[in-house]
Amino acid sequence: MVKTTKRESYAVIGLGQFGGSICQSLVEANQEVMAIDIDEDAVNEFTNIVTRAVIADCQDEDALKDLSIGSFDHVFVAISSNIQASIMATLLSKELGAKDVICKAENDSHARVLEKIGADQIVQPERDMARRIVFHKLQPNIVNYLILNEKVTLAEVKVDNPDFVGKTLAELALRNKYHVNVIAIVTDGKVNTSPVASDVIDLNDLISVVGNTADVERFNGDANP
Repeated sequence: MVKTTKRESYAVIGLGQFGGSICQSLVEANQEVMAIDIDEDAVNEFTNIVTRAVIADCQDEDALKDLSIGSFDHVFVAISSNIQASIMATLLSKELGAKDVICKAENDSHARVLEKIGADQIVQPERDMARRIVFHKLQPNIVNYLILNEKVTLAEVKVDNPDFVGKTLAELALRNKYHVNVIAIVTDGKVNTSPVASDVIDLNDLISVVGNTADVERFNGDANP
């Protein structure tokens, strides 16, 4: 039996490129989505796509109350160019009881304000994408990765170093030597999500590790000399 994603409710405030993409992705994942924007034309584009599309001023507390914004499982504040509107939408959403508010920030100053008023998660897509591109260019043997915060990275590293091949995790002592934790190993497409010290590493295995970004990069450098 295929495990399906839990269906939850999402409100997306701001239907620019970022907000629109969020709506599309949520709909594709079979989630309940309410799209909100003050611009009628923007809302009309999503009328036949999302569960509900609404014209509303996100800086109007009564309007957000009428939409029961606090009842949604997740609220995306996808406004960035109008920083005042972004801040007010975030503040009001939290005050009205929204449990999980994810905000797009225009810059670091905007992000700091959003953090102080209670945003649960803050994203800066352009900055994050630039970091991902540079990271991939500098670390080409890292197949997949996720920057968890300013210091910590989760990465899937391909093992090409013969010195690693045929050794167990205990022999490699990755935690002691590199200060990274191994959370999964992929061998010929088979995923081991509970690796133990006696597991042996084969050539071209993908090792998923989490740790300080500098430590992950150092491990990648040794795994792929």
